[in-house]
Amino acid sequence: MILLHTQKIARHFGAETLFDNVSMEIKENARIGLVGRNGAGKTTLLNILSGREEPDEGTVHKKKDCTIGYLDQHTGLESDLTIWEEMDKLTEPIKQIEREMHAIEHKLSDDSIDKQSDSYTDLLSRYDFLQQSFRQHNGYGIESEIRSVLHGFRYYPEDYDTPIANLSGGQKTRLALAKLLLEKKDLLILDEPTNHLDIDTLSWLESYLQNYSKSLLIVSHDRYFLDKVVKNIYEVSRGSVENYPGNYSNYLKQKAEKIKREWKVYEKQQKKMAKLEDFVNRNLVRASTTKRAQARRKQLEKMDPLDKPQGDEKSAHFQFIPERTSGQVVLQTADLTIGYDSIPLSEHVDLNIRKEDSIAVVGPNGVGKTTLLKTLYKLIPSISGEIKYGTKVDMGYYDQEQTTLNDKKTVLNEVWDDHPLLPEQSVRTLLGSFLFSGEDVDKSISSLSGGEKARVALAKLALEKNNMLLLDEPTNHLDIDSKEVLENALIDFEGTLLFVSHDRYFINRLATKVIELSEKGATLYLGDYDYYLQKKAELEAIESIDSTSDFPETTDAQSSDSMSDQTAKLTFEAQKERQKQERKLTREIERIETELEDLETALLKIQHELSQPETFSDSVKTERLSNENEALTSKQENLLIEWESLHDTLDNL
Repeated sequence: MILLHTQKIARHFGAETLFDNVSMEIKENARIGLVGRNGAGKTTLLNILSGREEPDEGTVHKKKDCTIGYLDQHTGLESDLTIWEEMDKLTEPIKQIEREMHAIEHKLSDDSIDKQSDSYTDLLSRYDFLQQSFRQHNGYGIESEIRSVLHGFRYYPEDYDTPIANLSGGQKTRLALAKLLLEKKDLLILDEPTNHLDIDTLSWLESYLQNYSKSLLIVSHDRYFLDKVVKNIYEVSRGSVENYPGNYSNYLKQKAEKIKREWKVYEKQQKKMAKLEDFVNRNLVRASTTKRAQARRKQLEKMDPLDKPQGDEKSAHFQFIPERTSGQVVLQTADLTIGYDSIPLSEHVDLNIRKEDSIAVVGPNGVGKTTLLKTLYKLIPSISGEIKYGTKVDMGYYDQEQTTLNDKKTVLNEVWDDHPLLPEQSVRTLLGSFLFSGEDVDKSISSLSGGEKARVALAKLALEKNNMLLLDEPTNHLDIDSKEVLENALIDFEGTLLFVSHDRYFINRLATKVIELSEKGATLYLGDYDYYLQKKAELEAIESIDSTSDFPETTDAQSSDSMSDQTAKLTFEAQKERQKQERKLTREIERIETELEDLETALLKIQHELSQPETFSDSVKTERLSNENEALTSKQENLLIEWESLHDTLDNL
């Protein structure tokens, strides 16, 4: 059954159209992901679908009595109650049903009631209805479900009496999401629900939503999350919305195939139009062929030129290039304790970071991941322990809160003031590579979106030319396309990386080592994120089998890793080799594409010459041109076969 559908809705901002002619359909138990670049109109579309805004054109039809829950990016639960008191409000309708059931039970137990009367029958009927309703609303297990959801979002019994007003912004957002899940609206709309969640909480939410009984519409830049949860993708792009069945990975394949088809159709039309134009230009003024030329011109005028596929979608393009090379040992810590005001978050942190390591730092929220980076970058002091920096180490830091940006400055001045000796044009060119062009560079930092601020911070970092980067949640606020550009830039980076992220796809592409931070210290896993998960599962299995082990948990992990050093080293080498092969294949594909463009130009030139009347009378020239055309066509076909083979190899890496 359809819960909600739209008919040709549009949203305009002045003379500009954000999107137009959008038709969507949301059925019961739908699992829909909404994707698109920042600024494409995803949040505006959600506001229209949820009823917060009206479309400028078209209509939104909603099933009668359909309830909608909406969590936007900045929602935080505001309440004067404690955590449990606020959640317990959800049980009030069930408690009302239970009170009425008890009242009926009391009446039915009265000996004076006539069991043959209509009133007795009515009471039994009402009691049966209430019992069914009580079960449907999980009356017997609602409190257990509330505790389970709170536990999933890391709220434990000792937290239940905490006033909501005392929680942080991120904690309030998580609590708002928990309440929405428990309310079980017919349609749940979530705008970036994975923000403020650590990896463990994110994994729990994925599992919960996979078994969620209502419909979901989700905006997320987390590719793993979308693959796990959604079964249908709507893409907002270039003013329109298109539907792709399947999860995010299937959407990528379908979109690539669609773009390939669009290019073929576009190029075919371009060739046809070029031939028509050429015929008209050559034959319009000749008396013998002017009628045919006029007919071709009318045919040309009736054609509706296709837009160039992906013609107006620009991507950022940048690199991180170190000015010099560091020594082999980049950074070491011994018995390091980090925290604030002498209150430790994590103790006994021992790190040994080597040149060209790419290390992801994971762990639950509040354990000190950001604090660790700030301590290593000397923004805050350590509580105890030792930090040693290697020779020729130039360290750069990316702050997820963007506190290093000055809200009062323009984009241009924010970057230029840090590098005043650079020519203005060089700064503008750099900003252009981060998608700031024209008047965009005169925008104030305070007026920018989160994604735009992230790109300014990355531009500043790129100019510093450091050989070690400390990155704190660098993918926050970035859309998926921008994430992929950043990933590729960091894969090509010839320095050392230490980064905090809860984006598992991002970690898997970049990390050659994973450090799990806990209150007791840092445990090293010599592999990517998948290896880390596998190793943790192995350790948990060992602990469940032998709970009487004399060794502490951290020693088990380190011992297990040391026993598989050779396997881990192979994993590390395989990761580096895969990235190397990806770059090599990409360069070869680009070379072939350039050669194919040159061949296409040469073939068009030969075909143009063959169509000239003077060529017809020159048999030698005709034969020569025909042979050249055949040779170039054969070469073109061979290059296309090679191009497809390289793409298949790249896809299978």
